[in-house]
Amino acid sequence: MAEHENEYGVTQAAEADVLTVVDDPQPVDEPGPQLVADPVAELKAERDQLLDRLARLQAEFDNARKRQEREKQEFRDYATGSVVEQFLPVIDNFALALNSNASAEQLRTGVELIVKQMDEVLRGLNVQAVPTVGQQFDPRVHEALGTVEREDLPDHSVADEIRKGYRIRERLLRPAMVRIVSNPKQTEA
Repeated sequence: MAEHENEYGVTQAAEADVLTVVDDPQPVDEPGPQLVADPVAELKAERDQLLDRLARLQAEFDNARKRQEREKQEFRDYATGSVVEQFLPVIDNFALALNSNASAEQLRTGVELIVKQMDEVLRGLNVQAVPTVGQQFDPRVHEALGTVEREDLPDHSVADEIRKGYRIRERLLRPAMVRIVSNPKQTEA
């Protein structure tokens, strides 16, 4: 019972059976409540730590963003370099054709070979020409520059190709410039 009395701040007098209350009890095995020295100082220290952490996170984010931009630019340069590298032999052949003393027919044959070489390079890059002459006009891949009256082709089909159009896989790089057939016999019917 003495243990409980000390714990609750109550002691028994030795001579009498009177209980007295002690003003400042000392618990036996329990630590007392800890007092905070300066709560404002603690809050300022915590705020400073959080601001420092925020500054570090912002710096890490900026560094990651800059690294991503640099890697993206390096990838673009690499991709562009690999494409240009494939066209260098074509440019060399054009230079050879310009410096030659060949006849007009030989130059024409040489330029045709260069165009064929360019088509092969484009095919290797998955670039294909948009089909035009004889096809039905499609405003998604054709750009109409005018009409031509012809009775031998169906109305609204492509009569002439003025400039080739190209696509890479399903993405249109540029539309083909074409002239459209206006067939008066089909229009009247």
